[in-house]
Amino acid sequence: MTRNGQRLLLLIDDEPAQRRLVAALASRGGWRAIFAGDEDTAVTTLGTQDGMHLDAVLIDHWATDADATSLIARLRGQRPQLPILVLTANGSAAQAVSAMRAGASDFLVKPLAPDRLLAALETAVGGNSAGELRPLTEKLPAELAFDEIVGSSPDFRAALAIAAKAARSRAPVLIEGEGGVGKEVVAKAIHAASPRQKRPMISINCGAIPANLVESELFGHEMGAFTGAFERKIGRFQEVDGGTIFLDEVGEMPPEAQVKLLRLLQNGEVQPLGARHPREVDVRVIAASNRRLSEEVEAGRFREDLFYRLNTVQVAIPPLRDRIGDIPALSRHLLARIGRQPGLRPLAISDDALDLLSGYEWPGNVRQLQNALFRAAVLCEGETLTRSDFPQIAAMGHRRTAAAADAGGVTLFRPDGHMRPLEEIEADVIRLAIGHYRGRMTEVARRLGIGRSTLYRKLGELGIDNAA
Repeated sequence: MTRNGQRLLLLIDDEPAQRRLVAALASRGGWRAIFAGDEDTAVTTLGTQDGMHLDAVLIDHWATDADATSLIARLRGQRPQLPILVLTANGSAAQAVSAMRAGASDFLVKPLAPDRLLAALETAVGGNSAGELRPLTEKLPAELAFDEIVGSSPDFRAALAIAAKAARSRAPVLIEGEGGVGKEVVAKAIHAASPRQKRPMISINCGAIPANLVESELFGHEMGAFTGAFERKIGRFQEVDGGTIFLDEVGEMPPEAQVKLLRLLQNGEVQPLGARHPREVDVRVIAASNRRLSEEVEAGRFREDLFYRLNTVQVAIPPLRDRIGDIPALSRHLLARIGRQPGLRPLAISDDALDLLSGYEWPGNVRQLQNALFRAAVLCEGETLTRSDFPQIAAMGHRRTAAAADAGGVTLFRPDGHMRPLEEIEADVIRLAIGHYRGRMTEVARRLGIGRSTLYRKLGELGIDNAA
């Protein structure tokens, strides 16, 4: 740490413009950056006065895998306890595996939102979870159909049922939920189940784009529209004409861009910066926010008219702590996907490990669970993950009671202490069974001890969509 109280970051990158950008982002959290443009300079810097006071290293992955691995190993050999983070443009699993086995603490993917960078740095220097709160696996393939999404808690299945019905319409969808609950996974499932499934879908993190560039990025600009606009740029809405656009962290969109998004939703038109006339586009908008947009409207940070346009269909994804009963099946599912990544292999997971994972509250939700499993899979030398493969989670201890561990089941009582009506409980049991058996209705009927015709009759009587 520097003498004025700032933390000190060594940024290893050979591109001056990228160095300045990352340094500016880090400075928002009280970090001062020093720079190295190559491996030898970085290693030499560790021996200087500044190097002795370093709090963390961030490597922009400009090098080949072999060079980056060599650099990480040299830095780790010189300073074994120094947190080392790797920033990459494409986020392949193979890069993550090689970087972690060489000693990297965390692995981040561009474009990098300021809050993600600062959270990663704070987690690294805090030492409380060795980077497990970071989205190491955020670029693993996430395209799943609704019947492939694991989860059987009633609230979660109800949210998926709403999303599945919305997929067949043209209406905008607003997905709300904490960071890491799987909002983009649900958005991709909506697109895959929609009439636009053969058209492109693109995802935009509104919080990762500098505020002064959002309009140009989304809506485009004409040559000469502003200083530095040396050529015409097609905006992302025009690029995905006929398809779907996923606007993550839509609440971070600046006011000027909110006005243009409202016009798109009302009239199907976009107007690039500097253009004399609007352009017609046909785009399905799925938006997401980790904050309640209704509260952002009340605080004056988000347009009320835009909120109601986006909120035509609302899907609320519950946090993982509210569906803890899903953790065993979800962990096995995620491990199977992780095992198909380059450099990794399929692994089993023991009951004691699942008990440990089910006892933790997972503030980072499914993304954090996936990250913890990925890290354990990379470092595991056996064929089965056990409790000992999750030392950070074990060190933080169980944070749930036995009653809380049953939260993924069926609620029997109302908040006032009285029993819920039998038909409500029956509907929840059926939803739970459909989710648990992944929509295999013959198996659902057999396990519930009823015939298929009886099951379908009950679905109709109780108003349950079989996507629920």
